[in-house]
Amino acid sequence: MNKTSTADPCESAFARDVLAGLSQPQKAIPSRWLYDRRGSELFEQITDLEEYYPTRTETSIFNTDAGDMAAALGPGIVLVEYGAGALVKTRILLDALDAPAGYVPIDISGPFLRDAAESLSADYPGLLVTPIVADFTGPVDLSTAPGDADQRVGFFPGSTIGNLTDAEIVKFFKAARNSLGPKARFLLGADLKKDPSILVPAYDDSKGVTAEFNLNLLMRINRELGAEFDEAVFSHEARWNSSASQIEMHLVARAPTQATVCGRMFHFEAGETIHTEISRKFDYASLDHLLAEAGWRREQTWSDPQGYFAVTLLGPPLA
Repeated sequence: MNKTSTADPCESAFARDVLAGLSQPQKAIPSRWLYDRRGSELFEQITDLEEYYPTRTETSIFNTDAGDMAAALGPGIVLVEYGAGALVKTRILLDALDAPAGYVPIDISGPFLRDAAESLSADYPGLLVTPIVADFTGPVDLSTAPGDADQRVGFFPGSTIGNLTDAEIVKFFKAARNSLGPKARFLLGADLKKDPSILVPAYDDSKGVTAEFNLNLLMRINRELGAEFDEAVFSHEARWNSSASQIEMHLVARAPTQATVCGRMFHFEAGETIHTEISRKFDYASLDHLLAEAGWRREQTWSDPQGYFAVTLLGPPLA
């Protein structure tokens, strides 16, 4: 007899984060929940927009320097990617690597991850691809990963590190050190500080794709948690916080409204917001400080001519 799932969606991690976040004075929902299948698809559209420089710039660094990166990493590595997306930069790196022993993409969006992994497996038939559906901000079990700990290299492109607070960055890199192994290395993409006139349009594009991406979160809450958000009342807003050196994405209520989520009522005044994402911009000093606190050291760095973006190779601290 087939068993029907009776899991209550209001007992899920998604529901817990939504309910806790909407109960705060500044309503906020962790950015990882932006990435259901539709959210992941929309983000890939964002990366192709003219205003969105990070993906284009980072890709140019990989196109120029992947050979040097591969030489620094050496042969036979197992690439472990945190928050795997459309895998464009991954493919560039894999093409440059010397006989990689495996690829382990980790992402919270299971359907999107499986589609990407199947596509990669078809194009790299000799590569052992082992996708892991998990929230990479927490502990990740790599027991199913190919190879051994000495072969593993963490991979975190796209400046997703910018979505995390200082405490979350330190927690993530400590957890990565524990799961990858004490001798592991790590290839990290980080967006660097620059003029807000470049930054703000990247997160509030003229075609409205970023707005649709942000508003999709309300659609997801309605669909998965049986909520009653009036999506038409909310709009997308990107703000530059100069003191924190970060872009902040908000969903703004344009008029008073309310919504029921899992039996709880939440009220919004006109102008009240749900904070959905930060995108921090780094300099090397602040980045080095955070990495050192988590047990990593920046060994080598590649950047673009404008100094917009950096890809850095991390290793264990010097003895």
